Amino acid sequence: MTRVNVAMIGTRFMGRAHANAWRQVRAFCEPPVDPVMKVVCGQDPERAATAADRMGFGESATDWREVVARPDVDVVDVCTPGDTHAEIAIAAAEAGKVVFCEKPLANTVGEAESMLAAVERAGVLHMLCHNYRRAPAVALAKRMIDAGELGEIRHYRGVYLQDWIVDPDFPRVWRLEKARAGSGALGDIASHSLDLARHLVGEIAEVSGLLETFVRERPLEDGGGRGPVDVDDAALTLLRFECGAIGSVEGSRFCPGRKNHNRFEINGSKGSLVFDLERMNELRVYREEGADSGFRTVLATDETHPYVEAWWPPGHLLGYEHTFTHTVLDLLRAIGADRLPTPNFRDGVAIQRVLDAIERSDATRRWEAV
Repeated sequence: MTRVNVAMIGTRFMGRAHANAWRQVRAFCEPPVDPVMKVVCGQDPERAATAADRMGFGESATDWREVVARPDVDVVDVCTPGDTHAEIAIAAAEAGKVVFCEKPLANTVGEAESMLAAVERAGVLHMLCHNYRRAPAVALAKRMIDAGELGEIRHYRGVYLQDWIVDPDFPRVWRLEKARAGSGALGDIASHSLDLARHLVGEIAEVSGLLETFVRERPLEDGGGRGPVDVDDAALTLLRFECGAIGSVEGSRFCPGRKNHNRFEINGSKGSLVFDLERMNELRVYREEGADSGFRTVLATDETHPYVEAWWPPGHLLGYEHTFTHTVLDLLRAIGADRLPTPNFRDGVAIQRVLDAIERSDATRRWEAV
């Protein structure tokens, strides 16, 4: 079996999620190429060394530039804050590496376009990590929609709600700084709902957006007073799709009791689908069948459902971490077949243009074309 050496840049939340996927994919999923967890890179030497030991990488490093240039690295996995994505990904592409990047792709349309130009110029494979596409129930929804089981799609409603910054004394972490994160709830979580909208319904043509920041300054992490919050706490948008469907997306980190409420409902001319990440093994399905019609719950854990054949018997539930394993699996399948996986940097640019249009709409208080 062909081996590919993986370098992961970043050691924190997303780094742990990605590292777990790289560890598990070969044990369960039989990819066509064998990933070798070669090196993990972080800013702090001690933290990076600890991460390598705990996550399963062969070694650690602190200079990402040296890492992406190494001849013994084949795949660069970018798990850092958004303000560093473009520089790392472009350097990796220029070094001839496969580039795997966390979402959103960049902080601006210009950065995203430069990243896409770099990977296409270099002729390297590239993938964007929108992991929720790989929940078996979501993949089942995609299969049903593509088969025409819902008929003509008319509505998409997506919400992604959290509550981790409700407390006004929660510190101003990097996700609350525009220079590092690009945006707040819009790019952090609403981008997932928008990706699912594009994936399941189609391209978004026009948006009407509203952004709000409820707490405009917070304690600094170093204890040195308070600093401004210059990103949105909540984002709402109306959507018009190119196919004629309409929709809405809401992302907020100010919803008490909502820990990770990622939900969508899709209505078509023949039926409806409902997915909720907090019940991620289930897909609610409605088909119009006369007086006895009603929603039924499909437990997407059967071996005939997407990705499930690699795991456990029916009814043995999968979790959040499996969505990353499935994403890495599809990346390795693409590497083995030398074909471009999805979502990729082209999708990342498309989503970045939607995010930009939402921000423009909030500023102009008008509908904006994507």
